[in-house]
Amino acid sequence: MAEDGPGIEAWKEHTSAFDRVRSVAETVSQPRPASAIADEAHVAENTARDHLERLVDMNLLLKGNQEGTVVYSPDPLHTRMQTLRDLLESHSRDELIQLKAEMQEQTEMWRTEYDVDSPDELRERAVETATAAETRDVLKTVHDWELVQYRLNAVEDAIKNYATYSRDHRAFA
Repeated sequence: MAEDGPGIEAWKEHTSAFDRVRSVAETVSQPRPASAIADEAHVAENTARDHLERLVDMNLLLKGNQEGTVVYSPDPLHTRMQTLRDLLESHSRDELIQLKAEMQEQTEMWRTEYDVDSPDELRERAVETATAAETRDVLKTVHDWELVQYRLNAVEDAIKNYATYSRDHRAFA
């Protein structure tokens, strides 16, 4: 396990091992083995493995295999539903429509600024950049654009299905 600093000690004191494993496992960007998750969660590997299996059973994580090693990653369906729930709990329908417009404006700005239609086209531009700083800037924009696309899709889903998904409607169904 990594060295424990004051922040880690407080995290361990105020958060259960299960919650630390869940926190780490639900935020990994690539599938990770139990040993890596255990290290970041500051728990023993066997403890992490037990909690990871429970999270798989709860449909919060996916379990896979990479070159003979069991790995865990967030379940994209659970992540999507949580994103929709968060959007619906924090925004009215009109606020979601405004958020959609803001994201569309951001996407339009990138299209105009870089004269491309998609993050993939912009990624190709990174190959042609002259400096490391320019390459990093282009790749950062690619990642930001992809995140905005994902969020925009989720916002559009929340708007389209607002009556079905919103808690106010479900309470009376």
